[in-house]
Amino acid sequence: MQAITIKNYQRVPFDSIPVLPYDLFMTEILEELMQHESAHCIQYFGYEHEKLIHLICCIANDATQSIAIVSSKVAPLSSLASLTAQRLEFHIFEREIHEQFGIHFKDHPWLKPVRYAFNRHQPQDSIANYPFYEAESEEFHEVGVGPIHAGIIEPGHFRFICNGEQILHLEIQLGYQHRGVESLFLNKKSLLQRSVLAENIAGDTVIGHASTFARVWESISDTEISPFIQHERTIALEHERIAIHTGDLSAMCTDLAYQLGSAVFGRLRTPIINFFQEWAGNRFAKGLIRPGKTNFPFTTQTAERWIQVIEAFEPDFLEMYDKLSDLPSALSRMEKTGIVNLTTAKTIGMVGMSARASGLKRDVRYSHPEGWSSLIHQPIIKKHGDVFSRVQIRKEEVVQSIDYIRQFIDQIQDVPSGNIPLNDPQPNSFVVGLTEGWRGEISHCAITDEQGELSLYKIKDPSVHNWLALALAVRNNEISDFPICNKSFDLSYCGHDL
Repeated sequence: MQAITIKNYQRVPFDSIPVLPYDLFMTEILEELMQHESAHCIQYFGYEHEKLIHLICCIANDATQSIAIVSSKVAPLSSLASLTAQRLEFHIFEREIHEQFGIHFKDHPWLKPVRYAFNRHQPQDSIANYPFYEAESEEFHEVGVGPIHAGIIEPGHFRFICNGEQILHLEIQLGYQHRGVESLFLNKKSLLQRSVLAENIAGDTVIGHASTFARVWESISDTEISPFIQHERTIALEHERIAIHTGDLSAMCTDLAYQLGSAVFGRLRTPIINFFQEWAGNRFAKGLIRPGKTNFPFTTQTAERWIQVIEAFEPDFLEMYDKLSDLPSALSRMEKTGIVNLTTAKTIGMVGMSARASGLKRDVRYSHPEGWSSLIHQPIIKKHGDVFSRVQIRKEEVVQSIDYIRQFIDQIQDVPSGNIPLNDPQPNSFVVGLTEGWRGEISHCAITDEQGELSLYKIKDPSVHNWLALALAVRNNEISDFPICNKSFDLSYCGHDL
């Protein structure tokens, strides 16, 4: 094996990443790194460096808790063989590289744009001329949804091809916001500005992205944090999981027209997110996590208040879930609806709770633990890959997260967190980090130049892996089942539109 192998959040010199000719780069990835059953791609991107496009690929091996990194330098506008032709999970990464740098992957099955970013290689390309898939037949019809979404949600376009009520094909096109978040990480020089950017990558994953950025920054500056700070972040991460899973159960009940479940789960979400308000002064915990510190330490009094909130929440949550899971009309809409089987989940590289609902044991807390040394995490796995499996995952992860926080509270009471002095970022460095957010695998990657300044900051929200799963899940379902399928994945529009 020619790749360099590191651990989660381990800093290495950028020059230590092997640079291979592109044909050997492909061979290393496909015949070495991806041959392991537990391997999947966590990052693959282009980086313009010394007038060449530096392709950097990071492959995680969940069995060995390691990340292999390999690279290749190619000329701008090159025409290359694609990894996607042999491993479909690379499709989204190669499409992005093509859109950004004009590199043509000649045997890619469908080399279409990803998000029409403001700095795309072909500025004349626009969503107005997006190449939607078409099927000609007098029996088929198209249904367009968006880009102004019917719910209070982000802009995105869904194009269905249907035969009557049956969905034959769904194509999802995002990229209406042109946020430029990754570029802003380079343009903004203040650490506070970058921290605020991180917690606004996806509004429902403030803790997930903020804690990932904090750990990347601490790693790239060789700063060690205390176990207490890591415990605080883990508590916040699991509390965020409880809040969003509960809110999703309410939204899914809405899509099922189950008014009682919608109202009760919605009511139960409120005290959970309000606890963040009590802890950090913001219902989504913005301002809580910063590199080297926690702005609002988790005190004994905070722990006591959390216990009060959960003791009121848990019995009502479990009772409402029991009613939902015993309701025949709800089960008829959830069971065998929106199925993604294990083979498909592996093929397209799914991550997070949606992958686990299909039987794929993919969970960063288990495979690349960060801050979990005192607890042994066992991912919750379901086998059917349908809407009901994704409902069950949410319920069981809520219960599991409550148990974890209780254990962490027992370990950290009366221990001051303090602030850790931050060192300057190290020059010519590379860090890639993984965090298991509520939606799945979050990954941030940072590269510094000779002066220690950021020269690249790459973000991957778990939704990037899973949008194709939603498109495949709805095939052969009725179009009226799309809302519940969509909400059962609950993917991020803004987390994709970077």
